[in-house]
Amino acid sequence: METDTPEKDPKSQLADGILDAGKRAFDPSADAASKEAAQREFQELIDGNGAWNLLPVLNALIKPNVAPPWLRPELMKILTLIPLRPDGVRGTMEFVFSVHPSSTLKASEAAAPQKRGANITQEAMAVVTRIITSPPTIVSPEDWFSAVAPQLIVLLDGKEGPELTTAAAQIIMCGVLGRKQFGAPGSPGWNTFVEPLLRKLNPSRKSSIVDKKEDPNIVDLKIKKEDTDVVDLSGKAALVTADDLFVTFKRLSSLINSTPYPAQTRRMLDPVLLQLWAVSCWGDTSAKTEERYSKPARSLLHTFLKLSASITKLHLIIENLVYHGETAEGSIKWQYQATSDGDLQIIATPLGQSSQVPELNWGEIQKRSSALVRLMTASCTPEEISSFFLELLSRWFQSTTAAKKADVLFKSEEGEGRDEIKKLLEITVLQKMLEQAPDKLISRVTQVLELVCQILDPASLQDHPDDIIAVALSLLNLVITAPGFKKSSLKPEASETLEKALDKLGVAGRPDVSPTAKNLALLLQYRDAIDPDEEDAFVPSDKQIEERKTYKLALEYITQADNPPPVRSEGLNLLSGLVASDSSILDIQSTLVLLSSLLQDGEDFINLRVIKLLTQLANKHPKAATQEILEHYLDAKEMSTTDIRLRFGEALLQVIERLGETFTGDVAKRVSETLLSIAGRRGHRPKTEAKQAREKRLQDMKKKQAEDAWGGDVPDLGDDMTEDEQAKNEILTQIVEGWESKRGSEDVRMRTSALSILSSAIEVNITGVGSDLVSIAVDLCVSVLTLEREMEKGILRRAAILLILGFVRALEDAKQTGRRLGFGLTDQSREHIMRTLKYIAVTDNDGLVHQHARDVIESMENWQLSTLLPAQSSVAESGIGRLAGLAIDQDRSLPSVNTKRPRIEEIE
Repeated sequence: METDTPEKDPKSQLADGILDAGKRAFDPSADAASKEAAQREFQELIDGNGAWNLLPVLNALIKPNVAPPWLRPELMKILTLIPLRPDGVRGTMEFVFSVHPSSTLKASEAAAPQKRGANITQEAMAVVTRIITSPPTIVSPEDWFSAVAPQLIVLLDGKEGPELTTAAAQIIMCGVLGRKQFGAPGSPGWNTFVEPLLRKLNPSRKSSIVDKKEDPNIVDLKIKKEDTDVVDLSGKAALVTADDLFVTFKRLSSLINSTPYPAQTRRMLDPVLLQLWAVSCWGDTSAKTEERYSKPARSLLHTFLKLSASITKLHLIIENLVYHGETAEGSIKWQYQATSDGDLQIIATPLGQSSQVPELNWGEIQKRSSALVRLMTASCTPEEISSFFLELLSRWFQSTTAAKKADVLFKSEEGEGRDEIKKLLEITVLQKMLEQAPDKLISRVTQVLELVCQILDPASLQDHPDDIIAVALSLLNLVITAPGFKKSSLKPEASETLEKALDKLGVAGRPDVSPTAKNLALLLQYRDAIDPDEEDAFVPSDKQIEERKTYKLALEYITQADNPPPVRSEGLNLLSGLVASDSSILDIQSTLVLLSSLLQDGEDFINLRVIKLLTQLANKHPKAATQEILEHYLDAKEMSTTDIRLRFGEALLQVIERLGETFTGDVAKRVSETLLSIAGRRGHRPKTEAKQAREKRLQDMKKKQAEDAWGGDVPDLGDDMTEDEQAKNEILTQIVEGWESKRGSEDVRMRTSALSILSSAIEVNITGVGSDLVSIAVDLCVSVLTLEREMEKGILRRAAILLILGFVRALEDAKQTGRRLGFGLTDQSREHIMRTLKYIAVTDNDGLVHQHARDVIESMENWQLSTLLPAQSSVAESGIGRLAGLAIDQDRSLPSVNTKRPRIEEIE
């Protein structure tokens, strides 16, 4: 075949071969014998080519009028099943990334498969995710995910580069775990991607329940496989090797730290909270253990607690403070074990060596208590720490009170040992919190004072031991010495209780607490005299206090560079809630500056959220928001790249669409003038011109050095390409390079963006833009179409035509709604525009410009015909209309005056 058609490239030959074999294999008029032989040949042809070769060919063959109607379903079936091939996932990703409009590749990259994940845009990523995570009806979800999972895991492990690791994590976390039917615990996606990881951390986890609709053969196979997995519990068998444990942490970290999904993160880490805690405490064994196991586990635990630091989770950790493995009855008993070379593995606990009550090691309890307090102070808010501390202190106080009142009881000792151990652990953590984080324990002052008054109740003061009274006095000291505290803010009954208790303790002769009580009594008495200027200070409301705490927490989550994406996303959620509630504590200007900085150097997920936040702020503060966006979009100081400026352009577009009819006045004028200045042909950027001159000199120097080394022109050592491919790449290179600024002029992409945004602004509210600016915009577009005919400026001419179309649509919409604009399109202007468009529709070198020009010509002709008809409001019948101030229909009250009658019309 190659000798017969040497002029065709391999893709065209493959397309012809598939089309020819497909016609013979599935032709309804062919006999069964010939079809069977042809189908074998067709299948061999498909199997003999990789996904990267098949995707562009099949994508072209399924287009209308290319293949026979009876062949297209077969080709579609093959195309949808490509992700199941061994190279299907990678091939699908490369194909979409290379052809998606948002993935603008350089000419040198366009002809080769993508190897490092460059130019992976959010839009292309969404398409890939939808394709790879949507099983067709002919394949069960279990079989589909079982086939694509190994391919995604290879990418997730980082063997193909960090960009594709992030892409694989996005596909799994968003496309699979983000959908209820696939990502809920026990569903096919969860069982394929998450459950194996969780069982590596906790071998005692029960298998997920198999769906009743699952193929019986698959169920039998799973049961047989599980029956063969017999664990020898007579010795210390390795249930999870050190390498498997390391890979598990690496994959969990890649999934969570590469994607911004708090809900999925909580759902994945919650079942293995205790295992993460146990591994995070093994770091002091060796530096290798710390780096490979404890550090990743601590990072995951830190992220989980930031997203869901409920008190119940902290209590669960305290109850299992010295957790080393599973000891519960009815499950596999195992424990973590450090190896001699610094690794960590999971081994089976030998029979007869497990105990329900763990052995106590006071040194380890102290070490882990300190580690837990450090973890809490780094992960939890002061309010959460304070609430947790007060609950621990309240439990201790209640247990001591109950012990005083207890009678002699005859009861079984079952469970008593574990309860005593739990109390010991809680008291130890309580002590560490007082030592390591005293400033974070009084964030909830009201609750702290209530508990202190309860402990220092004068009626029962003599019954309490000195240690718990000392804790209460320490808390009281923290509250009294806190900035802004005033004795007058105490409730009268609380103040009376504290004064009596302190006086009573001061003369009680208890050496451990009496001196402290005397000092606190004096401090409480003269506290207000210490800061007399604060007598009339502003006291914020409870709502303002909570909002200020939320704002502070949101800023911490967003701005701390070491926070993983789920935490930063949660911070944006908190800030969005404050903006939506129109919180009074928000400093609008500083918030806008923060969002602008995030939009300049943020990830894609941050950019989308920031743009949404900017639109929310613009809804309430349009002048400040648009001014901040315009400054970065115009970039008068030439400090930003084109990509960053285009992000602000996207934000500006969404702000304009959000404002709608309120896009008017000074805001509309400033925005329109800025857009016109960017879209015009006279923009000059001197810093950019100087930079281009330096780059040109450097490029010429390198080229001369290369020519001297080769003794002439440098040969092209790239991949072998046909003449057609070379010509196509040369054109693409010319277009892409032509977009960039030349001799200090404005970038063509920026001019195109400005015209597109201005077109939307005119359609949103043409009255707000004003007649003068609309006239200038239309004249500019006609000039662009007439004077800027270069190939690389095709995108600019498309935007110019679409602006004219937007102008015509705005005029038509105003006519239909009966709005008076005060201006319009004169016959002379209309004829000039029509003449220009007709010329462009014939002579332009861009196919889309041709099509757009014909569409606008048709729209203008239709609009011209509609202007000959009277507006709907002018067709109203003469006679008595409505009376001012009265909702009375005079036509109905006076049936003799122009009574409306039903009218029957014949329509086609």
